[in-house]
Amino acid sequence: MRSLRLLCISLLAILLAPALRADVLDDLARDFWAWRAAELPVSTDDIPRLDRPAGWVPDWSPAAVESYRKQVSDFDRRWNAIDASSWPVPRQVDYRLIGSAIARAHWELEISRGWQRNPSFYLDQTLGAYFHLLLQPPPFSPERDANIVATLNATPKILEHARKNLKEPVRPFAELSLEQLNDVRPRLLTSVRELKPLLDATSQKQIDAAAESAVQALESYREWLSGKLSSMSSQTAIGPAGYVYFLKNVALLPYSPHQLLDIGRNEWARSVAFQTYEEHRNQGAASLPMPASMEAEIARERQDEGAVRQYLQEKHILSVPSWLHHYTWQPMPPYLKPLEGAAEADDFTSPSRLKENCIRYIDPPGPNLGYFASAGAKDPRTGIVHEGVPGHYFQLALSWAHPDPIRRYYYDSGANEGIGFYAEEMLLEAGLFDNSPRSREIIYNMVRLRALRVEVDVKLALGKFTIAQAADYLQETVPMDSRTAHAEAAFFASSPGQAISYQIGKTQILRFLAEARRQQGDKFDLQAFHDFLWLNGNVPIALQRWEYLGLKDDLETLAGMKVK
Repeated sequence: MRSLRLLCISLLAILLAPALRADVLDDLARDFWAWRAAELPVSTDDIPRLDRPAGWVPDWSPAAVESYRKQVSDFDRRWNAIDASSWPVPRQVDYRLIGSAIARAHWELEISRGWQRNPSFYLDQTLGAYFHLLLQPPPFSPERDANIVATLNATPKILEHARKNLKEPVRPFAELSLEQLNDVRPRLLTSVRELKPLLDATSQKQIDAAAESAVQALESYREWLSGKLSSMSSQTAIGPAGYVYFLKNVALLPYSPHQLLDIGRNEWARSVAFQTYEEHRNQGAASLPMPASMEAEIARERQDEGAVRQYLQEKHILSVPSWLHHYTWQPMPPYLKPLEGAAEADDFTSPSRLKENCIRYIDPPGPNLGYFASAGAKDPRTGIVHEGVPGHYFQLALSWAHPDPIRRYYYDSGANEGIGFYAEEMLLEAGLFDNSPRSREIIYNMVRLRALRVEVDVKLALGKFTIAQAADYLQETVPMDSRTAHAEAAFFASSPGQAISYQIGKTQILRFLAEARRQQGDKFDLQAFHDFLWLNGNVPIALQRWEYLGLKDDLETLAGMKVK
């Protein structure tokens, strides 16, 4: 009897073994995201917000880079060894997500190669990494204090590695780095002086020496770049083959560069027409005033953020979970202000900080604000709907709480920025801005900008625009202020494929919605559609469309795309 029982137990164990074994895709995803949290370079893009390991500082030593390259190859081998063809569609979507994430790491290391080509890459890993540690508001924990000091202390070593890694430095990128390093000593030391009283006693004793060491290293790096400038290449373009690799394997966009240009130009023409109609309609309407003070602007933003959330629910546009915290504006702290521009001045929180409010740090209202800050000061809703609710903060928080862990950490700007941009005009058409004619003009002008970004991105990537030409084009055609135009052009040149994400992501969403309504007919529910779109907002739209509608033609188009 005992033998029979043991036999039965053994047979049951054999039958259950496949179910009890860890899933091979989940294993790969867990390993990849843990590695990516440590490897992912700091950037000025505000979307990627992985939780870093405790005490993390960037490491781009030649040995680390070689290790990263080997690890990406290993992840790619593991991914290709998995046969997902018979899996349910949602699980196949997860499989394609991890493939895209691995392709992005390969793209960064082997194709765009900022670590070899862009001197500003190392400013992101030093000044940018320091800036990121300051974004979460006080109180500063002893652990964060120690991490701030460690990041400053790591700066000389990181910049020493930069000299070894920059085998193909690009002159326009180096010139931008030199601009960023202008007055770096007073700016960084002022930041540290303002920060110091907020730190614990141990870090207060250490931070002055760490800051001085970092400043000396940054000044030496500036001198090194100046001396190498004349021998550097002027070629910023990634080239057609690299760009198509990004479209096909990373962004999962079923469009050629030529098709992207057509979409951008057609949308630009539509936006110009709609802005013209709006301006004609609003003849005689009062201009939007600047708020009298920062306090008034912040109070208006908090009121408007609540009103947007209420509007979403009353109009059955999008569900607003009760657990979701708020998107708020706060004055730019004096320890951040000297390094403004080192990264986006917002704290979107993170997957482990969902119980905290999001913060956007702002400057006082006035005539010298940049393009977006000026629009937000006049009507905070123009910024809230893209950056906060229902845009980035709202969408990221929902996605970080996704029941499927594979979808929590993936990011691709095509979906994230596409949703943020889609939210702007969607809410304009839904009536949110009916009470403010001049705000509607701002929204249409922003539509115009995002359409122009497509042409800028494609032409920079293919070598048909220099950074200066792209900046002039944006400044004259949007129009926008020179400072913002040059900052945008420089970022897009160093991050091919990012600038198209707004318009092309939005274009995909509009098509997705139209197909869902056609397929579902009278049963189509806009709120249910939006709830799915936002929850899965980290997932490329081609994959969302496959899962929601069963349409796989975009993926078939991708399979046929040739990387020339």
